[in-house]
Amino acid sequence: MSNPLRLLSPDSQAGGAGESDPIHFDPAADAVDELESVSGVHAGYRRAHARGICCRASFLPSGKAAAFTTAPHLQEREIKAIVRFSGSSTDPGLADLLSPAKGMAVQFLLPEGGRTNLVGVTVPVFFARTPQSFMEMLTTLNRTRAGRMSKSEALKNFARHFGESRQSLLALKRLKPPVSYAANLYYCIHAYLLVDDEGRRRPVKFEWIPDAGVQTLSIHEAAAQPDDYLESELRTRLGEQPASFRLSIVLGEEGDPTDDPTKRWPSDRRRIDAGRLVVLEPVDEPAGLVMDPTVIPDGVALSDDPILRFRRDTYAESFKRRSAEH
Repeated sequence: MSNPLRLLSPDSQAGGAGESDPIHFDPAADAVDELESVSGVHAGYRRAHARGICCRASFLPSGKAAAFTTAPHLQEREIKAIVRFSGSSTDPGLADLLSPAKGMAVQFLLPEGGRTNLVGVTVPVFFARTPQSFMEMLTTLNRTRAGRMSKSEALKNFARHFGESRQSLLALKRLKPPVSYAANLYYCIHAYLLVDDEGRRRPVKFEWIPDAGVQTLSIHEAAAQPDDYLESELRTRLGEQPASFRLSIVLGEEGDPTDDPTKRWPSDRRRIDAGRLVVLEPVDEPAGLVMDPTVIPDGVALSDDPILRFRRDTYAESFKRRSAEH
């Protein structure tokens, strides 16, 4: 297991660095190292949300968000999309029941050839406020499981971060096994900024609301299902009719945090029904698919959320490793 503050020389891969070479941190590589330590390296798979299914989809924007943004996928023109549903585990062989949180990542194929992504999960908040706290909690977990940290020391480490992780842990505890990938509410937990044609910025969050409603199984019902029941169910469902979701844009107000993914905004915030995503059929995963949530078009800007920006480099590092393993 690596040190959370790995030091690398820029020439280290070229055959050795001298003592005078500059040194820099590589936090993304360390984050991926720690993710690999959770269940080992599974060659060719993502380091988180390892097992998933891709689908062809179409997004039909309502046009109601057009006053707030120039983003091409939020105007009135139909947009093709790729959707990837997944469990959250680092282990592609883990049963669906044992991976509580589920993911839904959408890549919009923009009219002029670009792409933009929205990444959602079934919990409304993240468990870490900063990349540093993310690394500290993940490293503590791995060291404890490997017997290299005492339980008392681990409890002290986790206690330091309890305030920021509390809401995420409570949300995970409340999750029930879903009937279907198509019957989950997915939260895009990070704040973004919509930018209109006059340059005005408005903080927002995104949610995918299933037209089928949120449907769950009891633990006994879920235990009777095959390990990969969610993929099988989705294939059967889409063989009969498309699945669909509404894109709800939550408009932030003054004082709503944009730099802390561990905190929810008040429930009374104004919403915009931005359009409908229709999931049509399963497809093979496109080559090179990376659902990086920082890939955004004109009309959308990243917030000051440090976890959001951190994900860009960790996604790239994960993709680099799995691509080399194919």
